[in-house]
Amino acid sequence: MTATPRTPASTPAPSGPAGNADNLQRLRDGSGLLMSAALRRLDDEIRWYRELPAEDRSYVGLVAQSGITAFVTWYADPAAPPHGVSDIFAAAPPELTRSISLQNTLQLVRIVVEVVEAYSDQLAAPGGERDLREAVLRYSREVAFSAAEVYARAAEVRGAWDARLEALVVDALIRGDGDDSLRSRVSALGWGGHGPTLVMAGTIASTLDEVRTAELRRATRRAAGDALVGIHGDRLVLVLGGEGDLQAAAASLLPRFGPGPVVIGPTVPGLEEAARSAQAALAGLRAAPAWPQAPRPVLADDLLPERVLTGDTTARRTLVAQAYRPLAEATGSVLETLSAYLGTGRSLEAAARSLYVHPNTVRYRLRKVSEITGWDPLDARESFVLQVALALGQLSTAR
Repeated sequence: MTATPRTPASTPAPSGPAGNADNLQRLRDGSGLLMSAALRRLDDEIRWYRELPAEDRSYVGLVAQSGITAFVTWYADPAAPPHGVSDIFAAAPPELTRSISLQNTLQLVRIVVEVVEAYSDQLAAPGGERDLREAVLRYSREVAFSAAEVYARAAEVRGAWDARLEALVVDALIRGDGDDSLRSRVSALGWGGHGPTLVMAGTIASTLDEVRTAELRRATRRAAGDALVGIHGDRLVLVLGGEGDLQAAAASLLPRFGPGPVVIGPTVPGLEEAARSAQAALAGLRAAPAWPQAPRPVLADDLLPERVLTGDTTARRTLVAQAYRPLAEATGSVLETLSAYLGTGRSLEAAARSLYVHPNTVRYRLRKVSEITGWDPLDARESFVLQVALALGQLSTAR
């Protein structure tokens, strides 16, 4: 039986220096053509490229040209692993990564690859078209990985710089340095500045390495529209801003703190006054051990008596202004009644006897105290606040 002759399969063009010498020479001769075609495609199809400043457009052109040149150099010896791919981006300054995103860069790579593919039949030697196209695809993959590496390094450097800048901003808020440079710094950190601001402070949950610190920052930014994180020794200070419920956002971040008290400073209109909230929160953190039954988190304004004991002059002025002075200016002997009630062991009957009035009169006047100050003398904790305020007011009057 006679065997049927088989049609010989077509032999692919050999690769390596011996097989691609013609392709290599044609690529070198046609690199200018490829470059011009790539820039035309960018200008015709890519809007972000057209909108770039002239200087950045020239840098993008240098990147494209470097990519084509590096490919031609690598094609001379495709058996060796691709090398020098990351050098493609060395022609442009690092600031270019702020002008164009990784997605833009990959789009640039795709355009250049498509141009080389489109001209491969024209540039390749007869029979070498497939070899050239495969080389282009292989090298484009390496370029894409290189772009990702460049942007990862840039993000790492930018992240380290942002962390240092964020620490400086939080430190400035704690010190009360609210100059014009603070606004530009927080803008660089992406602070929107819409809505009020508050500061909360507590201890660090555990030793924070870079990974845990980054995760803490992400969680804080998810909780509030604007957020800053400051780590000062064993203290954690969070600055929250935005138009939502900031106290609810602060409460949701409670698990991020370590054991011990967590204090929330007063809500202020904006970042310009955040120093007041930060100083109140830190003063409350120092004074919180004096109130073991304090809730967690606790408002700094709920720790006014304890803050007075630590020498906080702001708390002293606040208690006098919000409790003693309104009672002193009120009619109906409310201040005298409060003093008698507190001085007789918080007994309505004893206070009534000392004032020669009915106990219901004492009860009525104490309700007036609650309406005027916001603190209820019949509540054990709030009566303590009023007693400290009364003592501070009487001392200030005696002076």
